[in-house]
Amino acid sequence: MAISPSTPADVAHALSLHGYIPDEGLATSIFLAMTLRRPLLLEGEAGVGKTEVAKVLSRWTGGELIRLQCYEGIDVSQAVYDWDYSRQLLHLRAAEATGESQGLRTDDLEAQLYQEKFLLKRALLQAISHTGDVPPVLLIDEVDRADDEFEAYLLEVLSEFQITVPELGRFSATHPPLVVLTSNRTRDVHDALKRRCLYHWVEHPDFEREVAIVQLRVPQALDSLARQVAGAVETLRTLNLYKPPGVAETIDWAQALAALGRQHLDEAVVAATLGTVLKYREDQDRTRQHGLAALVKQALERSLATS
Repeated sequence: MAISPSTPADVAHALSLHGYIPDEGLATSIFLAMTLRRPLLLEGEAGVGKTEVAKVLSRWTGGELIRLQCYEGIDVSQAVYDWDYSRQLLHLRAAEATGESQGLRTDDLEAQLYQEKFLLKRALLQAISHTGDVPPVLLIDEVDRADDEFEAYLLEVLSEFQITVPELGRFSATHPPLVVLTSNRTRDVHDALKRRCLYHWVEHPDFEREVAIVQLRVPQALDSLARQVAGAVETLRTLNLYKPPGVAETIDWAQALAALGRQHLDEAVVAATLGTVLKYREDQDRTRQHGLAALVKQALERSLATS
């Protein structure tokens, strides 16, 4: 049975219990998507936790997570369905070897090949034809990487929650999936698809929420370390880096420091672990130009000023 939260606060509480701390706007958007049964389009910079929303929704609702990773050139055979040509060929050879094919018309033999047992269901068809009592969670990740033609097809599927396979007929969703689309905004998603969806821009978390995220995801880290890491990451995001660190990098950094047994930041440990939070050499160089000592000082001041 599908979960039906009563308020956005119920959503926030449930997600927190499953390892994700949303802000009020995101919790409200998720609540409305579940209540109105509308797809939810999440846009934002890479690393702010868009994909994780679908994963935590799957853990919370118990619905199967079905993921479609978009990329340039993706088409129906990768996203919707294809035919298992090797199994079809084996069937033909077996029919010939046993004599079953003798006397059959070409149309009859062809009809045998296009049965559902030879159908390879890709992500979209898996979500539409799902038969369980709990709706699946369909994650359409990085939809901005797909081309216009696929986006138009996706709009049609999300409007009716049905897919037609010419050889078999129409598949319709008994329980429409909970759909989460993500975009890093490498290009603008078309207005028609946006109109079909509810929309939320996912920001980097503010300082206090990022501290709470680190405390939740890295419980072995001391509170003081969590605050200093969050403060340092907050500073890094102001340095006009090529790839500012996201929440995932904040968690990685806290985990690395905790694994090293560190209780606070200092210049030496920041220098040694900078690669866990900054993945481009140019960003590391810019941070060193800013000054690692200054970064540590700002992190300490930030953690103490709000503690």
